[in-house]
Amino acid sequence: MSAVVSAVVSTASAIARHARKTPGFDARVAHSLAVLRQAAAEHPGTIVQASSLGVEGIVITDLIARHALPIAIATLDTGTLHAETIELIGRIEARYARSVEVYRPVHESVVHFVGRNGSDAMYESVALRKACCRIRKLEPMARMLDGRSAWITGLRREQSEHRSEVSFREADDAGRAKIIPIADWTEADVWHYVAVHDVPYNPLHDEFYPSIGCAPCTRAVSLGEDSRAGRWWWEGEALKECGLHDRKATPLPAAA
Repeated sequence: MSAVVSAVVSTASAIARHARKTPGFDARVAHSLAVLRQAAAEHPGTIVQASSLGVEGIVITDLIARHALPIAIATLDTGTLHAETIELIGRIEARYARSVEVYRPVHESVVHFVGRNGSDAMYESVALRKACCRIRKLEPMARMLDGRSAWITGLRREQSEHRSEVSFREADDAGRAKIIPIADWTEADVWHYVAVHDVPYNPLHDEFYPSIGCAPCTRAVSLGEDSRAGRWWWEGEALKECGLHDRKATPLPAAA
């Protein structure tokens, strides 16, 4: 690769676009680690990171693995993920020497839904899109959380108005602890951490996909659009959740 081409590729990366160390970064990382440590201590053997395989999730996986925290790592394979997302699972396992639990939808349910509604049903109505999410995400997620008392997610307050008031520790509607260790991180924080620790990430982030879900429901964003604009872009702004984070939550005591 020529020096000119290499420079263009480097400049085009998500790290080049977003990474910068801002005041308070080290303190935010330390607090996130404290939140994770406390959660692991309070829920021995019954806590899981539910990773979407987006960059926030991999940052949390890096914190867990780097500090040898006894927290399981899991993800959902909906059957419609980008090839780049699926490939990332193997990269994570190789990098961190940790297995990733993969939960998939019930095959018969998918076949029945597609046979009845078609493969593009999500574009026809919000109700059908949410029905697809229930089959491909919510049901496998329920199996992931079965028997567990706590789960970890990579939500950030900056991502959307819907997420702007999330706490570091909440109780979900089933009474499980929902741990949100990087709630106060900025996009600059996330990518600075990636740069410092050489964290593996989905190459679609370099192609202006800040939020990556199922392939039919995800697109790249344009300059000036918010990070969730590429998810279910044909729907109203207030509707852009799949149901995993729609549950009523109540704050729990913060980490000491």
